[in-house]
Amino acid sequence: MKKLVLETTAPFQGLAELVADREGLFEKEGIQIEWVDRDKGVDKSVQKDVNSPEGVNPFASHGKLFEQGKADMYNACEWGNYCRVQDSGVQSGRQLGRRAIVCFAGLYVRPDSEVYTAQQLVNKDVGAPFYFGTHYLILHMLEGFMNRDQIKLVRAPNGSRFRYDALLAGEYEATCLTEPYASLAEKEGCRLVTSSFLHGTEVASDKVDTETYTKFNRAVKEAVKRVNADRSAYMHYFIDYYKDKDPRVAAMDTSDLMESRVVVVDPAPIPQEEADRTAAWIKSWGMLADTGEASELINMEVQEGAHAAAE
Repeated sequence: MKKLVLETTAPFQGLAELVADREGLFEKEGIQIEWVDRDKGVDKSVQKDVNSPEGVNPFASHGKLFEQGKADMYNACEWGNYCRVQDSGVQSGRQLGRRAIVCFAGLYVRPDSEVYTAQQLVNKDVGAPFYFGTHYLILHMLEGFMNRDQIKLVRAPNGSRFRYDALLAGEYEATCLTEPYASLAEKEGCRLVTSSFLHGTEVASDKVDTETYTKFNRAVKEAVKRVNADRSAYMHYFIDYYKDKDPRVAAMDTSDLMESRVVVVDPAPIPQEEADRTAAWIKSWGMLADTGEASELINMEVQEGAHAAAE
Protein backbone atom coordinates (compact mmCIF):
# COMPACT_ATOMS: atom_id res chain seq x y z
CA MET A 1 0.00 0.00 0.00
CA LYS A 2 1.51 3.32 -1.07
CA LYS A 3 0.79 6.34 1.12
CA LEU A 4 -0.03 9.66 -0.53
CA VAL A 5 -0.18 12.78 1.62
CA LEU A 6 -2.66 15.30 0.20
CA GLU A 7 -3.53 18.80 1.30
CA THR A 8 -7.15 18.99 2.43
CA THR A 9 -9.73 19.71 -0.24
CA ALA A 10 -13.32 20.94 0.07
CA PRO A 11 -16.11 19.33 -1.98
CA PHE A 12 -16.40 22.30 -4.36
CA GLN A 13 -12.85 21.59 -5.51
CA GLY A 14 -12.40 17.90 -4.73
CA LEU A 15 -15.71 16.06 -4.49
CA ALA A 16 -14.53 13.10 -6.57
CA GLU A 17 -11.37 12.68 -4.50
CA LEU A 18 -13.37 12.78 -1.26
CA VAL A 19 -15.79 10.18 -2.61
CA ALA A 20 -12.93 7.98 -3.80
CA ASP A 21 -11.39 8.13 -0.35
CA ARG A 22 -14.57 7.55 1.63
CA GLU A 23 -15.79 4.70 -0.57
CA GLY A 24 -12.48 2.82 -0.55
CA LEU A 25 -11.59 3.39 -4.20
CA PHE A 26 -8.06 4.60 -3.50
CA GLU A 27 -7.48 1.65 -1.19
CA LYS A 28 -8.67 -0.68 -3.94
CA GLU A 29 -5.90 0.75 -6.14
CA GLY A 30 -3.31 0.22 -3.40
CA ILE A 31 -3.17 3.86 -2.27
CA GLN A 32 -3.57 5.05 1.31
CA ILE A 33 -4.56 8.72 1.56
CA GLU A 34 -3.50 10.94 4.45
CA TRP A 35 -5.03 14.43 4.56
CA VAL A 36 -3.12 17.37 6.07
CA ASP A 37 -4.83 20.66 6.95
CA ARG A 38 -3.56 23.45 4.68
CA ASP A 39 -5.75 26.15 6.26
CA LYS A 40 -4.45 25.96 9.81
CA GLY A 41 -3.13 29.37 10.88
CA VAL A 42 -4.04 31.12 7.59
CA ASP A 43 -4.96 34.83 7.83
CA LYS A 44 -8.68 35.34 7.08
CA SER A 45 -8.80 39.14 7.23
CA VAL A 46 -9.74 41.65 4.52
CA GLN A 47 -6.89 43.94 3.42
CA LYS A 48 -8.33 46.91 1.58
CA ASP A 49 -4.91 48.41 0.93
CA VAL A 50 -3.82 45.35 -1.07
CA ASN A 51 -5.26 45.73 -4.57
CA SER A 52 -3.21 43.30 -6.66
CA PRO A 53 -1.36 40.01 -6.23
CA GLU A 54 2.00 41.79 -6.36
CA GLY A 55 3.91 40.88 -3.22
CA VAL A 56 1.23 38.40 -2.06
CA ASN A 57 2.39 34.90 -1.12
CA PRO A 58 0.82 32.42 -3.60
CA PHE A 59 1.35 29.65 -1.05
CA ALA A 60 -0.73 31.23 1.73
CA SER A 61 -3.01 28.17 1.72
CA HIS A 62 -2.88 25.94 -1.38
CA GLY A 63 0.58 24.49 -1.73
CA LYS A 64 1.75 25.70 1.68
CA LEU A 65 2.35 22.23 3.11
CA PHE A 66 3.60 20.96 -0.24
CA GLU A 67 6.31 23.64 -0.18
CA GLN A 68 7.23 22.59 3.37
CA GLY A 69 7.65 18.97 2.30
CA LYS A 70 4.60 17.91 4.32
CA ALA A 71 2.37 16.97 1.36
CA ASP A 72 2.97 15.09 -1.88
CA MET A 73 0.19 16.61 -3.94
CA TYR A 74 -2.55 19.25 -3.88
CA ASN A 75 -5.25 20.56 -6.17
CA ALA A 76 -6.29 24.16 -6.81
CA CYS A 77 -7.46 26.35 -9.68
CA GLU A 78 -5.52 25.99 -12.91
CA TRP A 79 -4.59 29.70 -13.14
CA GLY A 80 -3.16 29.83 -9.63
CA ASN A 81 -1.28 26.59 -10.09
CA TYR A 82 0.66 27.97 -13.06
CA CYS A 83 1.83 30.77 -10.77
CA ARG A 84 2.56 28.44 -7.85
CA VAL A 85 4.59 26.01 -9.94
CA GLN A 86 6.59 28.91 -11.39
CA ASP A 87 7.47 30.13 -7.88
CA SER A 88 7.78 26.71 -6.23
CA GLY A 89 10.80 25.77 -4.18
CA VAL A 90 10.07 22.10 -4.90
CA GLN A 91 12.24 21.46 -7.94
CA SER A 92 10.13 18.57 -9.23
CA GLY A 93 6.78 20.25 -8.51
CA ARG A 94 4.64 20.36 -11.65
CA GLN A 95 1.02 20.15 -12.72
CA LEU A 96 -0.01 16.62 -13.69
CA GLY A 97 -3.36 17.31 -15.32
CA ARG A 98 -6.84 18.59 -14.64
CA ARG A 99 -8.81 17.52 -11.58
CA ALA A 100 -12.25 15.99 -11.86
CA ILE A 101 -14.53 18.74 -10.60
CA VAL A 102 -15.39 21.73 -12.76
CA CYS A 103 -15.99 24.32 -10.08
CA PHE A 104 -18.99 26.67 -10.00
CA ALA A 105 -18.54 30.16 -8.59
CA GLY A 106 -20.76 33.23 -8.62
CA LEU A 107 -20.29 36.94 -7.98
CA TYR A 108 -22.69 38.11 -5.25
CA VAL A 109 -23.87 41.37 -3.70
CA ARG A 110 -25.84 42.05 -0.50
CA PRO A 111 -29.65 42.21 -0.55
CA ASP A 112 -29.56 46.01 -0.10
CA SER A 113 -26.96 46.62 -2.82
CA GLU A 114 -27.83 48.94 -5.68
CA VAL A 115 -25.75 46.75 -8.01
CA TYR A 116 -27.81 44.51 -10.28
CA THR A 117 -25.45 43.91 -13.19
CA ALA A 118 -21.71 43.43 -13.55
CA GLN A 119 -21.19 46.73 -15.35
CA GLN A 120 -22.46 48.52 -12.25
CA LEU A 121 -19.35 47.31 -10.39
CA VAL A 122 -17.13 49.84 -12.19
CA ASN A 123 -14.64 51.23 -9.65
CA LYS A 124 -16.41 49.48 -6.76
CA ASP A 125 -14.54 47.29 -4.27
CA VAL A 126 -14.71 43.60 -5.16
CA GLY A 127 -13.26 41.14 -2.66
CA ALA A 128 -10.79 38.74 -4.30
CA PRO A 129 -8.50 36.11 -2.73
CA PHE A 130 -5.35 36.65 -4.76
CA TYR A 131 -3.91 33.54 -6.45
CA PHE A 132 -7.07 31.51 -5.79
CA GLY A 133 -9.59 30.47 -8.43
CA THR A 134 -12.20 33.10 -7.67
CA HIS A 135 -9.59 35.87 -8.03
CA TYR A 136 -8.92 34.93 -11.64
CA LEU A 137 -12.57 34.20 -12.32
CA ILE A 138 -13.56 37.69 -11.11
CA LEU A 139 -11.12 39.17 -13.64
CA HIS A 140 -12.55 37.00 -16.42
CA MET A 141 -16.13 37.84 -15.51
CA LEU A 142 -15.63 41.60 -15.14
CA GLU A 143 -13.31 42.43 -18.02
CA GLY A 144 -16.14 41.69 -20.45
CA PHE A 145 -18.20 44.46 -18.81
CA MET A 146 -15.65 47.22 -18.22
CA ASN A 147 -12.13 48.38 -18.95
CA ARG A 148 -9.45 46.59 -16.98
CA ASP A 149 -8.48 49.77 -15.14
CA GLN A 150 -12.08 50.05 -13.90
CA ILE A 151 -11.86 46.74 -12.03
CA LYS A 152 -11.09 47.52 -8.38
CA LEU A 153 -10.03 44.52 -6.30
CA VAL A 154 -9.31 44.37 -2.58
CA ARG A 155 -7.65 41.41 -0.94
CA ALA A 156 -10.23 39.08 0.59
CA PRO A 157 -9.54 35.85 2.49
CA ASN A 158 -9.46 32.43 0.90
CA GLY A 159 -12.59 30.49 1.81
CA SER A 160 -16.12 31.42 0.80
CA ARG A 161 -17.30 31.41 4.41
CA PHE A 162 -14.96 34.24 5.32
CA ARG A 163 -15.58 36.22 2.12
CA TYR A 164 -19.31 35.91 2.66
CA ASP A 165 -19.06 37.19 6.22
CA ALA A 166 -17.00 40.17 5.01
CA LEU A 167 -19.54 40.87 2.26
CA LEU A 168 -22.38 40.97 4.80
CA ALA A 169 -20.28 43.23 7.02
CA GLY A 170 -19.97 45.75 4.18
CA GLU A 171 -16.22 45.31 3.64
CA TYR A 172 -16.73 45.39 -0.14
CA GLU A 173 -19.54 45.65 -2.68
CA ALA A 174 -19.26 42.15 -4.16
CA THR A 175 -17.32 38.92 -3.91
CA CYS A 176 -17.16 35.50 -5.51
CA LEU A 177 -18.56 32.46 -3.68
CA THR A 178 -18.46 28.70 -4.22
CA GLU A 179 -20.83 26.05 -2.89
CA PRO A 180 -22.42 25.75 -0.41
CA TYR A 181 -21.96 29.47 0.29
CA ALA A 182 -23.33 30.51 -3.09
CA SER A 183 -26.59 28.76 -2.23
CA LEU A 184 -26.52 30.06 1.36
CA ALA A 185 -26.09 33.62 0.08
CA GLU A 186 -29.12 33.22 -2.20
CA LYS A 187 -31.14 31.67 0.62
CA GLU A 188 -30.34 34.71 2.78
CA GLY A 189 -31.36 37.19 0.09
CA CYS A 190 -28.09 38.06 -1.64
CA ARG A 191 -28.18 38.52 -5.41
CA LEU A 192 -26.16 36.66 -8.01
CA VAL A 193 -24.70 39.14 -10.50
CA THR A 194 -22.84 36.76 -12.81
CA SER A 195 -21.34 33.27 -12.62
CA SER A 196 -19.12 30.78 -14.38
CA PHE A 197 -17.22 27.49 -14.01
CA LEU A 198 -13.49 26.93 -13.75
CA HIS A 199 -10.95 24.15 -14.13
CA GLY A 200 -8.44 23.07 -11.53
CA THR A 201 -5.31 20.94 -11.69
CA GLU A 202 -3.28 18.60 -9.54
CA VAL A 203 0.26 19.62 -8.57
CA ALA A 204 2.71 16.99 -7.33
CA SER A 205 6.36 16.29 -6.72
CA ASP A 206 8.26 13.37 -8.23
CA LYS A 207 6.95 11.23 -5.36
CA VAL A 208 3.87 10.88 -7.58
CA ASP A 209 5.16 8.93 -10.56
CA THR A 210 3.25 7.72 -13.62
CA GLU A 211 2.17 4.46 -11.98
CA THR A 212 0.92 6.19 -8.83
CA TYR A 213 -0.94 8.90 -10.73
CA THR A 214 -2.50 6.27 -12.98
CA LYS A 215 -3.90 4.46 -9.95
CA PHE A 216 -5.03 7.75 -8.40
CA ASN A 217 -6.89 8.68 -11.58
CA ARG A 218 -8.53 5.26 -11.91
CA ALA A 219 -9.99 5.68 -8.42
CA VAL A 220 -11.14 9.23 -9.19
CA LYS A 221 -12.73 8.15 -12.48
CA GLU A 222 -14.75 5.51 -10.67
CA ALA A 223 -15.87 8.17 -8.18
CA VAL A 224 -16.89 10.43 -11.08
CA LYS A 225 -18.94 7.58 -12.53
CA ARG A 226 -20.72 7.05 -9.20
CA VAL A 227 -21.46 10.75 -8.67
CA ASN A 228 -22.82 11.20 -12.18
CA ALA A 229 -25.00 8.09 -11.81
CA ASP A 230 -26.78 9.56 -8.76
CA ARG A 231 -25.72 13.15 -8.11
CA SER A 232 -28.40 13.70 -5.48
CA ALA A 233 -26.84 11.00 -3.28
CA TYR A 234 -23.63 13.04 -3.00
CA MET A 235 -24.95 16.56 -2.44
CA HIS A 236 -24.68 16.07 1.33
CA TYR A 237 -20.88 16.32 1.04
CA PHE A 238 -21.25 20.08 0.55
CA ILE A 239 -23.12 20.40 3.84
CA ASP A 240 -21.24 17.78 5.85
CA TYR A 241 -17.86 19.39 5.18
CA TYR A 242 -18.87 22.70 6.77
CA LYS A 243 -21.67 21.90 9.21
CA ASP A 244 -19.44 21.58 12.28
CA LYS A 245 -17.80 24.92 11.49
CA ASP A 246 -20.84 27.00 10.53
CA PRO A 247 -24.37 26.63 11.98
CA ARG A 248 -25.82 28.39 8.92
CA VAL A 249 -24.64 25.54 6.71
CA ALA A 250 -25.70 22.97 9.32
CA ALA A 251 -29.24 24.36 9.01
CA MET A 252 -29.25 23.83 5.24
CA ASP A 253 -30.73 20.85 3.44
CA THR A 254 -29.54 19.33 0.19
CA SER A 255 -32.70 20.73 -1.39
CA ASP A 256 -31.12 24.17 -0.91
CA LEU A 257 -28.35 23.19 -3.34
CA MET A 258 -28.57 23.08 -7.14
CA GLU A 259 -27.36 19.82 -8.67
CA SER A 260 -26.63 21.61 -11.94
CA ARG A 261 -23.78 23.42 -10.18
CA VAL A 262 -22.03 20.14 -9.37
CA VAL A 263 -20.09 19.09 -12.46
CA VAL A 264 -17.58 16.25 -12.34
CA VAL A 265 -15.76 14.83 -15.35
CA ASP A 266 -12.94 12.35 -15.81
CA PRO A 267 -9.55 13.87 -14.90
CA ALA A 268 -7.72 14.68 -18.12
CA PRO A 269 -4.53 16.17 -19.56
CA ILE A 270 -4.37 19.94 -19.98
CA PRO A 271 -4.73 20.57 -23.75
CA GLN A 272 -1.60 22.33 -25.00
CA GLU A 273 -3.50 25.04 -26.87
CA GLU A 274 -5.53 25.84 -23.77
CA ALA A 275 -2.41 25.85 -21.62
CA ASP A 276 -0.71 28.34 -23.94
CA ARG A 277 -3.78 30.58 -24.08
CA THR A 278 -4.24 30.44 -20.31
CA ALA A 279 -0.61 31.32 -19.63
CA ALA A 280 -0.77 34.23 -22.10
CA TRP A 281 -3.87 35.60 -20.34
CA ILE A 282 -2.22 35.33 -16.90
CA LYS A 283 0.84 37.15 -18.28
CA SER A 284 -1.41 39.91 -19.62
CA TRP A 285 -2.37 40.64 -16.01
CA GLY A 286 1.26 41.02 -14.94
CA MET A 287 1.71 37.55 -13.47
CA LEU A 288 3.81 34.55 -14.60
CA ALA A 289 6.57 36.86 -15.86
CA ASP A 290 9.36 34.33 -15.23
CA THR A 291 7.87 31.59 -17.40
CA GLY A 292 8.58 31.08 -21.07
CA GLU A 293 6.30 28.27 -22.22
CA ALA A 294 3.29 26.88 -20.34
CA SER A 295 4.62 23.35 -20.87
CA GLU A 296 7.50 24.18 -18.49
CA LEU A 297 4.96 24.09 -15.67
CA ILE A 298 3.47 20.68 -16.54
CA ASN A 299 5.04 17.26 -16.07
CA MET A 300 4.27 16.18 -19.61
CA GLU A 301 5.64 12.66 -19.17
CA VAL A 302 3.52 11.81 -16.15
CA GLN A 303 0.47 13.64 -17.51
CA GLU A 304 0.48 11.81 -20.82
CA GLY A 305 1.49 8.42 -19.45
CA ALA A 306 -0.88 8.32 -16.50
CA HIS A 307 -3.97 9.58 -18.29
CA ALA A 308 -3.43 7.17 -21.17
CA ALA A 309 -2.90 4.23 -18.80
CA ALA A 310 -6.00 5.08 -16.74
CA GLU A 311 -8.29 4.68 -19.75
